[in-house]
Amino acid sequence: MTLDDALEALRAEIEPGRAEQMIAYHKQCREVLGVGNEVLNTLSRDWRAALDLNARVDLAAELWASDIFEARILAAKLLTQARIKPDAAAWDLLQSWVPDFDSWAIADHAASAISKRLVADPARLDTVEDWTTSEHMWTRRAALVSTLPWAKFANPKPEQLAERERILGWAAGYVPDRDWFIQKAIGWWLRDLSKHDAERSKAFLAEHGESMKAFARKEAAKYLK
Repeated sequence: MTLDDALEALRAEIEPGRAEQMIAYHKQCREVLGVGNEVLNTLSRDWRAALDLNARVDLAAELWASDIFEARILAAKLLTQARIKPDAAAWDLLQSWVPDFDSWAIADHAASAISKRLVADPARLDTVEDWTTSEHMWTRRAALVSTLPWAKFANPKPEQLAERERILGWAAGYVPDRDWFIQKAIGWWLRDLSKHDAERSKAFLAEHGESMKAFARKEAAKYLK
């Protein structure tokens, strides 16, 4: 499948009037076609089944480079898969996108793909730790959003508990950051953690909650009694 084929398939699914709504909601300056997420899910599922790994990586790279809103999301969805072997090319491509993040929808879909590669090889957390000191807010945020699986492990192994504490250390370091998206990411991480380890979420909030923004503290405590 060529990039032109993929974009033609996307454009065939445009809903009249939807692009204007999406531009306003997602605050986009790039081209937005007006294609719904359910369509992107279907296309990505079908293309993952039809294309071999190298072809998917190549197509994802081209879709991302097009800088079309839906194409970037579709690029991420093409690589959102738990089992990819070998996955070095996919991991390298996903990493290369992080400095381009500039909106939550694109960033979060890419972070979902990144999270699969981190779970597959937790040694990659060393790379993610470097993101926590980036001057680029979206890169810093990606360090938490892409490590959400560690907040969701129901029965974490000892090494996963250690990795979780490492990530919570990053979150604690973010608390003084007043950016809304950073505070949201902290609250999101703690909220998901509270479903599986309420006491650890409570401990974090006891230590850092007063320094968090009120909305993030409320988000973190959403499921705590």
